[in-house]
Amino acid sequence: MAHLNSEVKEERLREDLKFYFMNPCEKYRARCQIPWKLGLQILKIVMVTTQLVRFGLSNQQVVAFKEENTVAFKYLFLKGYSGIDEDNYSCSVYTQEDAYESIFYVINQYHRLRNISLGTLSYGENEDNKIGLKVCKQYYKKGTMFPANETLNIDSNTETDCTHLDLQALSSLQDWKSSSFFTLEFYRLLQVEISFSLKGIDLQTILSRELPDCYIFQNTIIFDNKAHSGKIKIYLDSDAHIEECKELNISGSVQKNTQYVLVFDAFVIVICLASLILCTRSIVLALRLRKRFLNFFLEKYKRRVCDADQWEFINGWYILVIISDLMTIIGSILKMEIKVKNLTNYDLCSILLGTSTLLVWVGVIRYLGYFQKYNVLILTMQASLPKVLRFCACAGMIYLGYTFCGWIVLGPYHNKFVALNTVSECLFSLVNGDDMFATFAQIQQKSVMVWLFSRLYLYSFISLFIYMILSLFIALITDSYDTIKKYQQNGFPETDLQEFLKGCSGREEYQTEPSAFLSGICCLRRKGSDDHLILTN
Repeated sequence: MAHLNSEVKEERLREDLKFYFMNPCEKYRARCQIPWKLGLQILKIVMVTTQLVRFGLSNQQVVAFKEENTVAFKYLFLKGYSGIDEDNYSCSVYTQEDAYESIFYVINQYHRLRNISLGTLSYGENEDNKIGLKVCKQYYKKGTMFPANETLNIDSNTETDCTHLDLQALSSLQDWKSSSFFTLEFYRLLQVEISFSLKGIDLQTILSRELPDCYIFQNTIIFDNKAHSGKIKIYLDSDAHIEECKELNISGSVQKNTQYVLVFDAFVIVICLASLILCTRSIVLALRLRKRFLNFFLEKYKRRVCDADQWEFINGWYILVIISDLMTIIGSILKMEIKVKNLTNYDLCSILLGTSTLLVWVGVIRYLGYFQKYNVLILTMQASLPKVLRFCACAGMIYLGYTFCGWIVLGPYHNKFVALNTVSECLFSLVNGDDMFATFAQIQQKSVMVWLFSRLYLYSFISLFIYMILSLFIALITDSYDTIKKYQQNGFPETDLQEFLKGCSGREEYQTEPSAFLSGICCLRRKGSDDHLILTN
């Protein structure tokens, strides 16, 4: 009797395991279990993608408004701005007269803003809760310099002197211009910083039937003379903050459209919550089934199940879906708060929604992987990933060495090597065959030794990474692909779990005739010889 109960227990466990590793259509054919998760994932793909597209269009308007205002500020406040930034700064001056004129030009343009600006701009309060300009100059405390005699006597400590010019003070042009504050000693001057705040309203969102955003632009203009090279670089930085408009009185269908969007976002949250609950439930049930199998195997065969078989119960796709659902729920809540103007963090919301949509579409590969012709990609990635990671770790050491070497040696002579991140980006482009001639041609020939070194550096890097390392990288993936193809032709190596499932004889016993609707969906019935391909989560 005990032996009979043991056989029944074993057969029941075998059938549960076989059912767990079936795809949704097979589960329906076996036990008429409706594939709720499959239908929910398809609906979620449509909903999340639609939500992302709508938010992306709105976010583009926000970014475009900020960038266009920054360009407008440069034309308004920078004297002689050409429309193209010089390297990482906007423009530059080379004489004392031009420096004074540029500083006074900023102040005058600020005073005339309401009469010259084309935008919806007005004056805002600075950090001191004052309306006006704040002008600060930083310089060495004291010093004398005689370049002709090659003598220098200077205190390296710095001090900063600031003044505030309100609108009333700016009305009297001669008073503030003749102030001793604006008498600059250029030989010890480090920088002049002019900061002011402006307010604006983005009206283009009304055309998209959305509530407008109110902006505060914290603008800072810096005249940088730290190098004392005879060239003062002028920087303009505009930091835009979105704030809730205090009073909005907009007639039309904007409010109604906002309500529709909020209802849609709430529906997306409900869909993702349902998906999150179903996937979490599946993982819990899988862990219980894993525990049953481990206990049974230890009791009957007196040994532990290998790690590979234990990991078969941990469905990575479910974990991917759970992460995607959590990010979509948080992103949707932020989007709803942004829609009603309680929050303004567009960047965080776009990162969450964009990443979640990426994961949702990656999850589609799971369903394509149920069929042999599509399953090759997944199996090849699984087989080659450990070898590829180890290979990249070794190649990465060589790559880092070239990165640091290029930054130190070529940085002063080449625009692409001035910073570590740009060096890394340049080398990565070279590995992919991009921009090779320009990289060779742009090296400055001021030093023959450095020029010769640059040729040796670039030729050795390109030869090593393209002809050797990249070829070996491709060979690793090709080797894994060939191995998978052989396994598909001759059969995969059988593990303890697969040998245990071979004894299942009850699959056909509990199959029932599917309905006409789901029969049409699940019409792609695989051959029995392909069943061994499905034992991959």
